[in-house]
Amino acid sequence: MTVLVVGESLVDVVTSPDGSVVERPGGSPLNVAVGLGRLGLPVRLVTAFADDAHGLLLRQHLAASRVELDRNPLPATSVAQARLDAAGAATYAFALRWELGEVVVPAQLTWLHVGSLGVTQEPGATAVAELVDRVHGRAVVSYDPNCRPALMGDPATARQQVEEQVRRSDVVKLSSEDAGWLCPGEPLDALARRWLALGPAVVVVTEGAQGAQAWT
Repeated sequence: MTVLVVGESLVDVVTSPDGSVVERPGGSPLNVAVGLGRLGLPVRLVTAFADDAHGLLLRQHLAASRVELDRNPLPATSVAQARLDAAGAATYAFALRWELGEVVVPAQLTWLHVGSLGVTQEPGATAVAELVDRVHGRAVVSYDPNCRPALMGDPATARQQVEEQVRRSDVVKLSSEDAGWLCPGEPLDALARRWLALGPAVVVVTEGAQGAQAWT
């Protein structure tokens, strides 16, 4: 299996309730690539970050997890300021820039995963959509919206963007929190079946400690 992951990389600057601050590599697509690399799968991450201290942190993290890197250089690496409450829930503020250069698709590509802000933030979002259209039908396409309201704006507008990518995808994963923000009041079963009708073969909804459900 050859996997291509496309999307944003960033550094999470996390402030705990006690005021302590740590910096960690982050970004939903980066985390997917790292997980696959640690499982021993050949994986390449197509992303964008700078040659700065935060970029070095990302580069070292990816190399340690055996992820091949295809990086579009930026003036500064994207940062998410995350503040944790007493229960461990985070609120986010972003300084994010998302652009893609030309993406080289492996000849033996098996799976393309796209995600999160990389699908909704321009100018990179248009390049991601064009890439998905290029490979759809020759490789499995998976998608995780991993919604960030602080950057995605109005839920109704974001829902249109997300559902356009759902149409292009074979496997879709979202959290119950994503579902509640994108489609307030719509039961998970109804949402999953409506999205299945758009084109995917599988829709998975994760529910934290309560596990996950899948519809086919």
